[in-house]
Amino acid sequence: MPFPEPAGPPTATVPPTQCPAHTGALGAQRIYGPEARKPHALYERLRKEHGQVAPVLLPGEVPAWFVLGHRENLEVMRTPSLWSCDSRIWNVQLTGDSPLLPITAWQPLLVFADGEEHARLRAAVTDSLARFNRHGVRRYVVRYTHQLVDGFAKAGRADLVSDFAEKLPILVLARQFGIAEEDALPLGAAVRDMVKGTPTALQSNTYVVGIMSELLKRKKGKPGDDLASWLLSHESGLTDDEVVEHLRHAIVAAHENTTNLVANTLKMVLTDRRFRASLSGGSMTLPDALEQVMWDAPPLAVGACRWARQDIRLGEQDIKAGDMVMLGLAAGNVDPEIRPDLTAPVHGNRAHLAFSSGPHECPGQDIGRAIADTGIDTLLARLPDVQLDDTGDEVQVTSSLVSSRLNNLPARFTPHSAGPRNHLLGEPAVAASAQPLPQATPAAEPVASVATSPGTRSSWWSGLFRRRTH
Repeated sequence: MPFPEPAGPPTATVPPTQCPAHTGALGAQRIYGPEARKPHALYERLRKEHGQVAPVLLPGEVPAWFVLGHRENLEVMRTPSLWSCDSRIWNVQLTGDSPLLPITAWQPLLVFADGEEHARLRAAVTDSLARFNRHGVRRYVVRYTHQLVDGFAKAGRADLVSDFAEKLPILVLARQFGIAEEDALPLGAAVRDMVKGTPTALQSNTYVVGIMSELLKRKKGKPGDDLASWLLSHESGLTDDEVVEHLRHAIVAAHENTTNLVANTLKMVLTDRRFRASLSGGSMTLPDALEQVMWDAPPLAVGACRWARQDIRLGEQDIKAGDMVMLGLAAGNVDPEIRPDLTAPVHGNRAHLAFSSGPHECPGQDIGRAIADTGIDTLLARLPDVQLDDTGDEVQVTSSLVSSRLNNLPARFTPHSAGPRNHLLGEPAVAASAQPLPQATPAAEPVASVATSPGTRSSWWSGLFRRRTH
């Protein structure tokens, strides 16, 4: 899951304390800034020097452990009796302006909960997600894919990231959450702004929280068949704050991960000749293709952190009680102990770490798969000759330890007019095409009101993410 900014102000005010295990003798490696721009090279270096678990330093020289091994990642994920999600047991305290607070500051969320509290919160989320009409989700994916393609079909060119991958998930998810369609694209733009770590990330976070707070108020007065209403009525008895926090976290995680999955898969389709030939030749289904991408380019490279409940040995390292470990999802996926040949196909193999594992495994992964699978399939059917447009901008990727985000994917294809419309929904073509999608720019008023507020700080993402051109 991505690590969005916490909704509340930071509370830690004590300078970081160095963990005794992280002395210079261990050669702890900085994994931020320039070191994070080539993550796979970093994985190899850490593995060579330290094995499957490596001592690392985060911004502010804060010590942590980075888990590189596939087996070691699963060991941490699947044994909550030894590894806690509650950051309040951390043996490091942060200053109030630490860029690590967004991923470590405790919040009333299931990702920071253990035991009975985690079971209570997770039951509310999983039960509510289970009420989604999966067939209905796919129908809306088809509908919005046609709408988006109609927006650029006549031009014969499109940026499949900004014009498609960043818009499709939020349009579908907003409907399932109970959010009005006209708010979907502005909300999606705010979410991406948050996670990219721009100077307006905190303002965008406030905008997202505002949308979810208004949604809560509306659904308390008039419930419907949507995630917000189901969370409110669940027998777990979530408080209003808990509902807002979980709606916010869910929309950020689902939108960011699904956007990256769609974009990374489309990139492979357009740039890997063997992949495209295999896909069109019938030897690889689109679900197989998605699985390959989740091995090679998972939507999120680093999972939520854990903290050791006691002194314990992991890999070849002695971890102290209260130490933080970072789950290397992408690193575990390329562990040579399980994938000695990275060029070998992994069709049908779901042993990847893209959705984590154990009690904190991503509860909405099938929804993300459905959006990506159906959306890409529909797009390729509409644009059968789509190919990378190598006459303009080069493909750019923001690479970091946390994720590898595709910034653009210029494509060209034979121009054509609007094609078949929402027949799966029973909607006439004229009615559908007469409903233009809203603009993606978030409403200016909430952002402007926060821009001048005291205490505004830049997101930690800006320190970890750096753009490089491929």
